[in-house]
Amino acid sequence: MKILRINTRERTYAYEDMGEYAGLGGRALTSHLVRKEVPANAHPLSKENKLVFAPGLLSGTMAANSGRLSVGAKSPLTGGIKESNSGGMLSQKIAKLGLAAIVLEDKPERDTPFASIRISKDGVEFTDAPDREGKDNYEYQQVLNDFYGSKVSIGLIGTAGEQCLKASTIQFTDPYGNPARSAGRGGLGAVMGSKRVRCIAVDNKGANSVEYADKEAFKDANRRWTKMLKEHPVTGQGLKNFGTAILVNIINEAGALPTKNFRMGQYEHVADVSGERMSELIEQRGGKVAEGCHPGCVMQCSQRYVDKDGNYVTSGFEYETLWGFGPNGLVHDLDLIASMDRLCDEKGIDTIEMANTVTMAMEGGLIEWGDGPASKALLEKVGTDDPMGRIIGNGTGFTAAALGVDRVPTVKNQALPAYDPRAVRGVGVTYATNPMGGDHTTGYAVCQNILKVGGDVNPLKDEGNVELSKNLQIATAAVDASGMCLFTAFAILDNDDAMDIICDLLNARYGGSITPDDVLALGVSTLKDEHGFNADAGFTKHDDQLPRWFKEALPPHNVTWDFTEEQLQEAKKF
Repeated sequence: MKILRINTRERTYAYEDMGEYAGLGGRALTSHLVRKEVPANAHPLSKENKLVFAPGLLSGTMAANSGRLSVGAKSPLTGGIKESNSGGMLSQKIAKLGLAAIVLEDKPERDTPFASIRISKDGVEFTDAPDREGKDNYEYQQVLNDFYGSKVSIGLIGTAGEQCLKASTIQFTDPYGNPARSAGRGGLGAVMGSKRVRCIAVDNKGANSVEYADKEAFKDANRRWTKMLKEHPVTGQGLKNFGTAILVNIINEAGALPTKNFRMGQYEHVADVSGERMSELIEQRGGKVAEGCHPGCVMQCSQRYVDKDGNYVTSGFEYETLWGFGPNGLVHDLDLIASMDRLCDEKGIDTIEMANTVTMAMEGGLIEWGDGPASKALLEKVGTDDPMGRIIGNGTGFTAAALGVDRVPTVKNQALPAYDPRAVRGVGVTYATNPMGGDHTTGYAVCQNILKVGGDVNPLKDEGNVELSKNLQIATAAVDASGMCLFTAFAILDNDDAMDIICDLLNARYGGSITPDDVLALGVSTLKDEHGFNADAGFTKHDDQLPRWFKEALPPHNVTWDFTEEQLQEAKKF
C-alpha cells in the first residue's frame, strides 16, 4: 500500500511508502497523520492543514460492509481534529488502486481556478474543473459523468464548500450515481474548498485486485461475518425495513427525542415523521425501501425516497435528518423534510448542523416555529451571494451569535444530534468528551441505553454511563480504522466471537496474528492521537462540557444533566 500526496498549489503528486503509518487505515491513519503533520495551532483553511482520504484496513476486500471511508483534517468548525466517515463508492476504489491514503497538501492562491483531479492506475491528472460555475451537486455530478464517464466514482464539494463555509461537506457518489453520501460533520468541505479542489474522480479500471495473505481463510471468515450480520435482528431486519428512521418512534417513546430545540423529549406529531411512515410512503409511490450505500452491504439501511409522482428526491434519508428538520423545529411534513435533505446534498452542507441552525433562526425570531417552507428558503440561500446564506452556512454557533441566541446546542461548536443527553446519558458523555465535538457516532451508547444491545445501562441515571461511553469510544475508533460500517456494532456487541472474526479477516488479508486486544489497542492509540492534537490546539477539560441549560428538567421524565467535570474526564483515561 502507498500514500498518494497531491500538492494542490503546484498540481503535482508523489507516491510514498507507508513508513511510520504502516499497519494503519481509516480513522487510525487520518488521525495519526494529522497529529504528526498538521500544526495544532494552524488555521484550518491555511496551507498547513492537510485533507486526508483513507479507506479502512478491510476496504476493497470482499468483506461485507467494509466500504467506509475516513476523511480527516483540522476542523474549520471546531478548531480541533476531525474524522468524518462516509459510505459511497470511493473507499473501495481507492483501496483497489493500492492506496492507503490520498493527502491533499498546500494551498493555491484564492484566484486560482478550481481543480478537478482524476486518479487512476496510471497516475494523477489535473484539469480546471469543467463547467462548474454556480452548479449544485446533482447537476454538477452529471457534468462530471459526461466529462469522465459514469464508471468513475466522485468526491465533490458544493457551492458551500467553494465558499469555505464551516458547515460544508464532501459528497460521494453512491452505487446509483447520486452524490448522496456525505463526509458531513466538521466542515471538511471547506478544507477541500480552501485548496481549490472541486472534485476528485477515482477510476480503478485495470487495477489489480486486492491481494490476500490467505484468500480461502478470508472467504471462510467473511462467510461467518456475513451470517452474523444477516441473523441479527437490527442489522438483518430492522435497518433493512425502515433504515435508521426506525429510531424515530423508539427514541420518542423513550422520552429522548429532542423537540423544539431540546425543550421536550417527545413530539406530538411523531407518527407523521416516523420510519414506518417513511417506508409506507416509499412503497406506495414506487420508491425503494432498502438499498446499500456501497457494494457488499448486506444491511441495506439506505433507501430511495420519491415524491407523490414517483420522482426521485433523496437517498440516505436518515433518522438525524428526519429529527432535525422535523420535531426539533416542530415540522411534520415528511415530503418537505425530504426536500431539505436533498437540498443539503445539493449545496454540500451537513444536515445535523443545518437542522440545528434552522432552529437558531426560529429561536432568534427570524422565522416562526414549525414553518417548514421558511426553513427551506433559508437553506436555499446557502452557497449564493446572499449574506444570510453565508451566516447560515457557517453553522449553528455562528448563526446563534449573529441572531443573539443563547440556547445553543453545541459542544466544541459542533451541533448536537438527535438524542437528548439528559435521557440518553451515555450519549451525553460521548457528546461532551469525544474529540470531534457534538457527535453521537463516536460512542453510540443508544445501543445499551435504549436498544439494550450488548448490555443494559439505565439511560436516566449517571451510574455506568461514563465507563460505557469510554469503552464504546475505543471500540468505535477501532471499527472506523477497519473500514467497517459502524452499524455492524449492533451485531458485534451481541456476539462473543465477533472480534475474533474481525481478527481472522485482518490476518487473512495481511498475514500476521492480530488479536482482539491489538484491535482495541489501535482504538486507544487513535483516541490518544486525537486528544493530544486537541490539547495542543488549546482545548481543556472545560471544553468537555454540555451547555449549562441542560440542567433544565426534560419532560416527560423531568431529568437533568448533572455530571461534574471530574466525572467526565474519566472517559478520557485509557
